[in-house]
Amino acid sequence: MSIVPVLLAGGSGTRLWPLSRKSYPKQFSALTGTESLFQASARRLSGPGFAEPLVITGADFRFIVTEQLTNAGLPTGDVLIEPAGRNTAPAVLAAALWQAARDPQALMLVAPSDHVIQDAKAFLETLRDGLADARDGRIVTFGITPTRPETGYGYIELGADTGTPARAVARFVEKPDAAQATEMLTSGRYLWNAGIFLFSAQTVLDAFGTHAPDMIGPVGDAVAAAKADLNFFRLDQAAWDRVRDISIDHAIMEKAANIVCVPFSSGWSDLGDWDAVAREADPDENQNTLSGAVTALDCSASLLRSEDAALEVVGLGLSDTLVVATRDAVLVADRSRAQDVKQAVAALRAKDVPQAEEFPWEHRPWGRFETLALGARFQVKRIVVNPGGVLSLQSHHHRAEHWIVVEGTARVTIGENVQLVTENQSVYVPLGEVHRMENPGKVPMVLIEVQTGTYLGEDDILRYEDVYSRGQGAKG
Repeated sequence: MSIVPVLLAGGSGTRLWPLSRKSYPKQFSALTGTESLFQASARRLSGPGFAEPLVITGADFRFIVTEQLTNAGLPTGDVLIEPAGRNTAPAVLAAALWQAARDPQALMLVAPSDHVIQDAKAFLETLRDGLADARDGRIVTFGITPTRPETGYGYIELGADTGTPARAVARFVEKPDAAQATEMLTSGRYLWNAGIFLFSAQTVLDAFGTHAPDMIGPVGDAVAAAKADLNFFRLDQAAWDRVRDISIDHAIMEKAANIVCVPFSSGWSDLGDWDAVAREADPDENQNTLSGAVTALDCSASLLRSEDAALEVVGLGLSDTLVVATRDAVLVADRSRAQDVKQAVAALRAKDVPQAEEFPWEHRPWGRFETLALGARFQVKRIVVNPGGVLSLQSHHHRAEHWIVVEGTARVTIGENVQLVTENQSVYVPLGEVHRMENPGKVPMVLIEVQTGTYLGEDDILRYEDVYSRGQGAKG
């Protein structure tokens, strides 16, 4: 029987700022290896025994999801777009309704897409331990054997043996204080709650019918009225607005009687903060975790990370310190305050600092761009267009543009003229002229765009054609 992986790919990951922000949260970044957390999660739940994935994400991330799956050589499956974040319960219910319309007895494995599991083989073996219970109509959760008195995770208290590898669940416990966490670790009866669940579509629908019946109507309406958008499915906005914001734990798991837990003890982390990232890395002889263009002198037990090859981070005499530098922001924090980074993000947001939520580069369905320089009447961008990427046919009311290709080849439309522009060549797009660029090649195309004019906002676009079906006013 194939298991349908349900990957939850929303959220903001503010405790991993400045690398994780609202516009590009942590699951899409390569925090511990060459693949993003999302790609690693999808790969772990692919291959024999797995169906194509069902991904739940937001509109802003839909093209990032498909791009990352395609780049990893993985199937894209179905992608459901939430009109707004409503926590995990509505997302899981929407996935179950979607799957039940195809096969209500299909097993679904719900998993966050931002976790690290080093031993994928061991996890799959643990997953098999829960199959019999899931097929018998139980909800199976996978708890992590704790290795320290962690206050940043919820816990599961184990109950009686069930005669299978799973144990009964006595109760779910909210994040404890340090004393409670130490006591729970010592008792041996508690596991970390990883938020990973296995059940049939029908089983979880029955659970919602018993414990959260008010959610079935609006979520069901949102799924029934979902509209296809290219290769995505947009849940209905009006129906989704009626859905309450609640986690799957509070809505279902804490109330269900038919829930069991399978322990997993081969290494797991939700990478919830920079301290967790440091623990997943291989420290040097001084217990420092170094990444990128960094130099550590007389430092110990510190994390130093540079996300820009041109930005050298130098630590001198640091101890138990976190230093994370991107091109537009730097975090310096005591390691013991790792979970409080979200407070810094809140403070920046209150000051309307753009770096609180936005990166200097932005993703589009065709690729990405970053602003290199910005003045009162000019802006300089570096634009990367993926192979086969096509920008919309458009014009601007307030700006002209100069394009200089620095890598690859661009096919450029300006008015009635279509031409190939190769490296070291440039073209000029007059104000008001209809134009488009695309990448006909097999490698990314990179160009430098210089905009000049009285208004340089991303919303100054009059769109005539768009292969990505975006309407007027959409960015890019």
